[in-house]
Amino acid sequence: MRILGGTLGGRNIEVPKGLPIRPTTSFAGEGLFNILNNKIDFEETSLLDLFSGTGHISLEFASRGCKDITAIDNNFSCVNFLKQTASKFDLSINAMKGDVFKLLKETKKKYHIIFADPPYDIANLEEIHQLVFEHGLLKENGMLIIEHGPRTKLEHLSRFSQHRKYGNVNFSFFNAE
Repeated sequence: MRILGGTLGGRNIEVPKGLPIRPTTSFAGEGLFNILNNKIDFEETSLLDLFSGTGHISLEFASRGCKDITAIDNNFSCVNFLKQTASKFDLSINAMKGDVFKLLKETKKKYHIIFADPPYDIANLEEIHQLVFEHGLLKENGMLIIEHGPRTKLEHLSRFSQHRKYGNVNFSFFNAE
């Protein structure tokens, strides 16, 4: 895994074998962060990284100056890897093991960016969108970004703003206001 920008930009981070992950490709990551670079101030941004896996998105945000990062994944090994990596580079990332859907139902915190990278075959993908907006989890001018496969279409959901495709990786963006 390679960090694309910020203080750790260009650094390769060795990911242990055997983790149940499907990392966002560098090509897709570059596209995503080119969009975000023009929309947000990373140092003033709070991030909720859902289905964080190795934490590549969280690490990328932290490398660019984001200090309020919560990453959640249901795999203990993934969470431990992210905690160790964040500690090694002295990054402020709150990585925790848990159920994304339970967190979305129970949290009271609001975020500038909620990034979700669920398994592409997840049956209840649209529930992420529903819970984020039903519980008002985005700050004013906040954004929900859902990564998904090429066969998934989310344009019909409320507050949809744009769709970007990078090979087989797709991002659907939704705005708070």
